[in-house]
Amino acid sequence: MKVVLQRVTQASVTVDGTCVGQIGPGLLALVGIAEGDTADQVRWMAEKTAQLRIFEDDQGKMNRSILDTGGEVLVVSQFTLLGDCRKGRRPAFTGAAHPEIANELYLHYADLLAGQGIGVQKGVFAADMKVSLLNDGPVTLILER
Repeated sequence: MKVVLQRVTQASVTVDGTCVGQIGPGLLALVGIAEGDTADQVRWMAEKTAQLRIFEDDQGKMNRSILDTGGEVLVVSQFTLLGDCRKGRRPAFTGAAHPEIANELYLHYADLLAGQGIGVQKGVFAADMKVSLLNDGPVTLILER
């Protein structure tokens, strides 16, 4: 499992011209589910996302989590995070989980975040999405498990 977290002042996702998810200050989480990923990995990743101290405190130090700030998370499925570009010129996506399993674990990740009291918006799994964001910092981190 791979999650790219971007601290944002705002983010949204659109499908077929319709906004399906929009947040103010918080995190954009691009989520890639790999073959063999489990619910335990998803749980660990959701806890790490919720507790990661990447928001500034009153002294300007990254010392607050999304739980501390009351921010929201926009969760977007992103199987291309699993693209293997080591050979040739076209990425291979053989490491990505089967779509039914990936969707289940992607939704589980979003549900676990919401279960911690975080406002969560989601993209549409396997849709052609247009993601817009205003990166804050910029702060972008890659979580892998």
